Amino acid sequence: MSTKRQQTMAKITRERLVKERRERKLEKKQAAAAEKQMRAQGLLPPADNFDDPLADTADEQPETSG
Repeated sequence: MSTKRQQTMAKITRERLVKERRERKLEKKQAAAAEKQMRAQGLLPPADNFDDPLADTADEQPETSG
């Protein structure tokens, strides 16, 4: 008959962190799905892309000295 090995605290901590990350990811996905559904129903205004850092630089022309 084999004996059980005791789990190390490091393994317990790693598993807890993975579980918490998965829960946060699921919450984030559910929130995004709810927001998308509300936008489709017209309850929220259309989303603007203010978070895109490249959106502002696309209109700018580089200065050239001549």
